[in-house]
Amino acid sequence: MDFSKVALPGVGRELTERGLARAREGCEKIKAASEEMTEALRETYSSNARCTTDYGLKVFEISNANVASALDFFVHLFGSKSATDVYTLSAAQARKAFDTASDQNKELWALAQKLATETGEPIRKHFTRVLHQGGG
Repeated sequence: MDFSKVALPGVGRELTERGLARAREGCEKIKAASEEMTEALRETYSSNARCTTDYGLKVFEISNANVASALDFFVHLFGSKSATDVYTLSAAQARKAFDTASDQNKELWALAQKLATETGEPIRKHFTRVLHQGGG
C-alpha cells in the first residue's frame, strides 16, 4: 500500500483549512480597518463642519466690527470742524484699523490652524490604531 497517497489528502485538507483560516483572519482585519477609517471620516467631517462654522462666524463678527468702526469714523469725520481734525481722525483711524486687522488676522490664523489640526487628528488616530491592529 502507498501511504503517500493516504497522507496527502490529510495534509492537503490541513493546508486548505490553514489557508481558509488566514483568509478569514485577513477579511476580519480588512473589515476592522474599514470600520476604523469610516469612523475616522465621520469624526473628520464632524470636526471640519464645526471648525468651518466657527471660522465663518468669526469672519462675520470681524466684518460687523469693521463696518461699525468705519461708520463710527465717518460720523466723527463729518462732525469735524477743521482740516486738522480730519487729519487727526484719519491718522487715528488708520492706526486703529492696522492694529485691529493684525489682531483679526491672528484670530483667523488660530482658527485655521485649529481646523487643520482637528481635521487631521481623527484620521491620524484611527490610522495609527489600524496599523497597530494589523501588526498585532
